[in-house]
Amino acid sequence: MGFASALFATTVFAHEPSKSYLSLNLDSNQLSGQWDIPLRDLQKVVPLDLDTDGLVTFEKLHARYPAITAYALAHLKIIVDGRVAVIRVTNSEPVVEDFSDGSYVELPFVITDAAPSSALPSPESLEITYQLFFDINSLHRGLLRLDANGITQSAVFTSDHPTQTFELGAPSPGREFLEFIREGVWHIWTGYDHILFLLALLLPSVLQREGGKWRGVAALRPAFINVLKIVTAFTVAHSLTLSLATLGIVRLPSRLTESAIAASVMLAATNNLWPVIRERGWIVAFGFGLVHGFGFATALSDLGLVHGALFLTLVGFNLGVEFGQLAIVAIFLPIAFRMRRSWFYQMPLLQIGSAIIIVISGAWFAERVLNVKFMPF
Repeated sequence: MGFASALFATTVFAHEPSKSYLSLNLDSNQLSGQWDIPLRDLQKVVPLDLDTDGLVTFEKLHARYPAITAYALAHLKIIVDGRVAVIRVTNSEPVVEDFSDGSYVELPFVITDAAPSSALPSPESLEITYQLFFDINSLHRGLLRLDANGITQSAVFTSDHPTQTFELGAPSPGREFLEFIREGVWHIWTGYDHILFLLALLLPSVLQREGGKWRGVAALRPAFINVLKIVTAFTVAHSLTLSLATLGIVRLPSRLTESAIAASVMLAATNNLWPVIRERGWIVAFGFGLVHGFGFATALSDLGLVHGALFLTLVGFNLGVEFGQLAIVAIFLPIAFRMRRSWFYQMPLLQIGSAIIIVISGAWFAERVLNVKFMPF
């Protein structure tokens, strides 16, 4: 990075989670790695724009680089075979890379033994404690890729799971699988646009259109079948594009994808007020599910896993998304069915609720098209 006047993007799309990428590599008994940390989060703990002109330049970043590395290393601890290792950043000046969700500072480093000898014996286990940003954002995630002995492992560090141990000779695929199931559930529950899209589709699921008005269905079975079609169509569609995007077969610009997701939420809610597609909500779910799949892929695509680890990650994350969706459906459907014939459900919940969803998703759409942020979530 040789341009002192370069500006770095520090905005983020409305629902993008906070995350950093930590990679470790064991080669000839030497442990090295790279830590990619988002500038937008660093600014909250290590002020970069000291003259408050609203710009982050390379010159400002260079001046604050020692503070950045000090903060980062204070929040990462690696124990090699029971000994606390020394982490040494190898770059003397900052390097910035643009990811799909903004600019990240690259911190390449090497790891040496804390013992008097700097020679690192062939390690058998690593214990990693990751605490970056947890004090300001409990939803932050640290995504780990660990390459050792020809095997790639992956993991996710969270505020309630900051310390994890890895056996370098015998990784646990089952643990990775369960880890990414949990991440899939977390992603759907914290992805407000995905939740609002699902609710927009579910609100009319216990109703049927008669004489230009909504009326409650006569029995639970048709409502359940309708919901099953919607969830299945959404699942099939986003599973397809999630797989294609994560495998790198089809990629769309993040800004385009996120804008399209916001538009899909807005259109799904609009269809509740002015029904164009009435009896085939699953068609809407499938069409827009294709778009949402690219959004889900954002959480995985930048990790760069090899195909063996990628398969477990992809399947586990996808299952987690489905479990998260089914939990929402399991809570929503019985309550909605019980209330379906009431004025409260057909007016405030369906009509006003859909209007509120339109307003919120419209604001998200404006944020993502214009690349600004004014919504609190």
